[in-house]
Amino acid sequence: MEPSRTRPAVTELRLSAFTSHRGAAFPLGPMTLFTGASGSGKTTALRAYESLARLGAGAPLREAFQDAAACVPERAAADAQGRRGFRIGCTVDGPAGPVRLDLAVQAEPELRIVGERLTGGGQTLLATALRDPGRPTVQAAWHTAGAVPVTRAPLPDDRLATALLPLRVAGRTEGQLRVLAAAEQTVLALRSVLVCDPQPQLMRRPVAAGRERLGRGCENLPAVLDRLLGRARDPHGGLRARLAAAARAGCAGPVTELAVQRLADGTVRALLARDDSGVRAATPLERLGEGELRYLALALVLLAGAGVPGLLGPGGPVEVDPALRSLTVLADGFDRGMDRRQTRELITLAAGVCAEGGLRLVGTVADASCARGTAGATVVDLTP
Repeated sequence: MEPSRTRPAVTELRLSAFTSHRGAAFPLGPMTLFTGASGSGKTTALRAYESLARLGAGAPLREAFQDAAACVPERAAADAQGRRGFRIGCTVDGPAGPVRLDLAVQAEPELRIVGERLTGGGQTLLATALRDPGRPTVQAAWHTAGAVPVTRAPLPDDRLATALLPLRVAGRTEGQLRVLAAAEQTVLALRSVLVCDPQPQLMRRPVAAGRERLGRGCENLPAVLDRLLGRARDPHGGLRARLAAAARAGCAGPVTELAVQRLADGTVRALLARDDSGVRAATPLERLGEGELRYLALALVLLAGAGVPGLLGPGGPVEVDPALRSLTVLADGFDRGMDRRQTRELITLAAGVCAEGGLRLVGTVADASCARGTAGATVVDLTP
């Protein structure tokens, strides 16, 4: 089986009752782009995915949903106890087969998970329910298939129970092993996420060397390039050449390569070398237009994200088989600030990288015309 098929991946996002979405189920391929009119819910879909990713990484509920009240469906009425909430979920494909995760979250009067269900192979592997509103716990029951068919225990109501199972399930019976495989597959897919939203106004300055993990706004792009390009002639097998080719395709004027300049104060700046004389005939990145800066940052993420673990995202824990590691890039406004030529080049690059396996892309675009018909691209149109 090819690695791209065995890597755990979120293949469906469900927004059963979440802000403006009701009963929505969105298929997610290796490269998925949401499009639609303003207010159609494109950003909301990515927001839900990011929240699930945070829960999968072990974050508390309040951190995953920082404005939970805004997630409640519009015009949703409270019940007799004043409770209002929302429901989301996803499907994760991988070695354990398709696994469904569904969550019911109470946002008011207090934030808590009131129901969680993990299913696979037509069987409920984990179910939680709120039994006593006065306690900060839910009653969890997971499949055992041993002398006792189901194991029950209280779990915190502010954490994803699926993410806690590897610490609670012994793995002695066939049923427990099935539960562990499904939970670990789901958690690995969810936690392997990088949110990338390049902010040109933050990218126009030198940065301290050593900040080698790319920030959400790509403000430390020069330091990342310093690690990638400054320590060896070509430390990651062709990455330097591919970055240069991407820069030539999306930036104005001649480009021979991306370069890094170390300054006297210990900071580094990124440059576009214009000929073989290197930094002496180079353009600092801070002089580029906003579209060029966003294009370069996204191209770097696409080209380096899957092959350089820990640089651009988690890529899964180090103990995971490299053939099972993956990275999903969430990019709201994937085409923001770019002209059609840059957008077309970036989408073509993304489609090629995602087809190689190891990296997936879920983004939003204002104009999906450059993506329609592109092999490997799934366009989800939210226009009514």
